[in-house]
Amino acid sequence: METQYDLLETVIVTDNFKTEQVLRGDVGTIVEIYTRPSLAYEVEFVNPNGATRALLTLLPKQVRRLSENAVITTRPLAAA
Repeated sequence: METQYDLLETVIVTDNFKTEQVLRGDVGTIVEIYTRPSLAYEVEFVNPNGATRALLTLLPKQVRRLSENAVITTRPLAAA
């Protein structure tokens, strides 16, 4: 069974999306949940000033929960 996430849940992306400048480990927020044709999540990635830098539709296997043991870091956008 696929892991299901909630609207506005913070998640970590598990794949690289270099064209969109999103890399594995980046933190995003689920802003929409799709159930058709299959389960998917619209995930928003923002800059520190709150501006959206990417909005991606991702499958459940492409995100994971933020855990209590996770460490949040930053990197320059150019690193993507």
